[in-house]
Amino acid sequence: MSSEAHLLRLLTWLSPAFPVGAFGYSHGLETVIRDGTVNSADTLSAWIAGLIEHGGGWTDAVLFKAAWTASDTVALAEVAELAGALTPCLERRRETLSQGEAFLIAAQAWGPPPLSGPIAYPVAVAAVTSAANIALDAALTAWLHAFAANLVSVAVRAVPLGQTAGVAVMVDLEPVILATATRAAASTLDDLGSAALLSDIAAMRHETLGVRLFIS
Repeated sequence: MSSEAHLLRLLTWLSPAFPVGAFGYSHGLETVIRDGTVNSADTLSAWIAGLIEHGGGWTDAVLFKAAWTASDTVALAEVAELAGALTPCLERRRETLSQGEAFLIAAQAWGPPPLSGPIAYPVAVAAVTSAANIALDAALTAWLHAFAANLVSVAVRAVPLGQTAGVAVMVDLEPVILATATRAAASTLDDLGSAALLSDIAAMRHETLGVRLFIS
């Protein structure tokens, strides 16, 4: 396949239109929007940058790299098991496993995926992109961009934040995404770790919100 064909598949697989239901999950962001912690483009940019560099975004990127480079199905299954075990709360576990399973089901249009069932979302995407021989750097960059874009979409709807402001946040996050993708491409499972405790707590608190727009 040409590089253009690889790019086209990445754009399709990580498009908001791909049927994984990403629009229904906020990664705990709805909680901090509700309590006023995130209420502007600047606070949103800082929140997402923290997740990508030190939180769930970083952890997912390390797991993505480990799954992409897994030597066989046994090693891939071990990464998938670890990814599921690392989720900090019920809603975050549902978020990643449900999207991963939906991704693998939809990706069958391109042929049988290398694994099936409720699999953590980054592991599912990494396995499919690796099987398609899509470069790790490009796959990681696309993955982190999709992670950030979905959270910006949440804020555009829930703050509410204007679409122009949402685009400005994506501009701010470009260097963060690129730097983190490069760092993750050189990572090992020893680099796993998260310091975004407020995000994890927000995800736990989300379960008890009286009225919710999002599943997580």
